[in-house]
Amino acid sequence: MKRTLLTLLVILLFFSCGEYQKAINGDDIATKFALGTSLFDDGKFTKANRLFEQIVPKYRGKPQAQKLMYMHAMCFYETKDFYTSNYRMEKFVNTYPNSEKNEEIAFLAAKSYYFMSPIFSKDQTDTKVAIDKLQLFINTFPESEYITEVNELIFELDYKLEFKSYSKALQYNTLNDHESAIKSFDNFIVEFPGSSLREKVLYFKFDSAYKLAINSVKYKMQERIMDAMGYYNSFIKYYNDSEYTEDLKTKFNELKQLQTT
Repeated sequence: MKRTLLTLLVILLFFSCGEYQKAINGDDIATKFALGTSLFDDGKFTKANRLFEQIVPKYRGKPQAQKLMYMHAMCFYETKDFYTSNYRMEKFVNTYPNSEKNEEIAFLAAKSYYFMSPIFSKDQTDTKVAIDKLQLFINTFPESEYITEVNELIFELDYKLEFKSYSKALQYNTLNDHESAIKSFDNFIVEFPGSSLREKVLYFKFDSAYKLAINSVKYKMQERIMDAMGYYNSFIKYYNDSEYTEDLKTKFNELKQLQTT
């Protein structure tokens, strides 16, 4: 029984492959469209798209073109070719502005840009583009069912930009380039005023100022102590119960002693 079933599966696979190869090598665009649609419905997106790529130019202006272009764009998305999918999907939206698929495709086009965003340590140009595209979707479809997910994606991308900026400033602190660290932390606060990293930023800004002060030449020390104390007061004003509080107070007392010497 098992051998018979296996034999039948092999025969079906053989004829299925033969049908596909015949369609690929043939000239009948209707056959390619029908088989491609069947493969698409079965989730076989790579094979389906090989057929679609052959017939897209021949269906321009025909009633089936909209469905074909939808499946064609979706195949790129489903196979994670996000660079091509965002291009194809944006083209679909512009070509068929009244399509019932318009909102879905516009969302997936923007989401394709999200997937193209690199890790935080790399150049974040694509991340900024993705944020702009997702925001454009919100502006275009403010009542969309996808809004919650879009906002989550934007939040994640925003945090990536924040973390990159924070990491750069922290690296200056680690490398004892404290003046550059303070400047970078200041830039962070201006650029990301509501960041969840603000507490860490204010702490390490004080820490950089503290290290700069205690390692200063005499004629610069008092001024830098005053700057560091100002950063301490700013931190305590907002984060009095912070995990960093004890460390800050210890360093602040050290600065007070240096101030009186």
